[in-house]
Amino acid sequence: MKDYFKDFNEEELSLIKSLDTPHKIQSFINSIPINFEESRETCHSPKTVLRIRKAHCMEGAMLAACILRYQGYQPILMDIEATKDDFDHVVALFKIDGFYGAISKTNHSVLRYREPIYKSVRELALSFFHEYFTDSGIKTMRTYSNPVNLKQFDNKNWMTSDKDVWFIPNHLTEINHKPILTKKQITSLRKADEIEIQSGKLTEYEK
Repeated sequence: MKDYFKDFNEEELSLIKSLDTPHKIQSFINSIPINFEESRETCHSPKTVLRIRKAHCMEGAMLAACILRYQGYQPILMDIEATKDDFDHVVALFKIDGFYGAISKTNHSVLRYREPIYKSVRELALSFFHEYFTDSGIKTMRTYSNPVNLKQFDNKNWMTSDKDVWFIPNHLTEINHKPILTKKQITSLRKADEIEIQSGKLTEYEK
């Protein structure tokens, strides 16, 4: 398995090796400034993120999956899909003693780390529902994908490519997603409270 990491240099491997728990990985992912994509939209590989030390949601999730792989976990992502007036979110999944947890990269106070306490992927996905709302308080989370093992992209060099790895987010958006709400439930959703809306505007890094 470690052969997949032969293209990382000694400094990068030393860092990856030191991040030997999901907690440590999440703390490291948090410490990387947000990639605000000032010049263009990007989808950097994990190795590129380690070099430039910037990452957005997708890039952070892929880096987390890569580090988890080194530590013996499967490199798995899950896509959370929102309505058209909001953004999707991607998290890296891991499993401990049969329970799912998640590592997440976000600039906001919500949609963050999930402890490995969820019996199913659906359970874990639903844990994001009440935090997923617009600035006007409308709850927007609608579907989630099955777990996607990034090993299927090894032949495209997803971990160390110098080029953007758009094939991963493209795949995540193309695969089937499972709905979490009925039409009746959608029409009866209550808006988030004002205090929730304000707390959701807190950011970790300034643009």
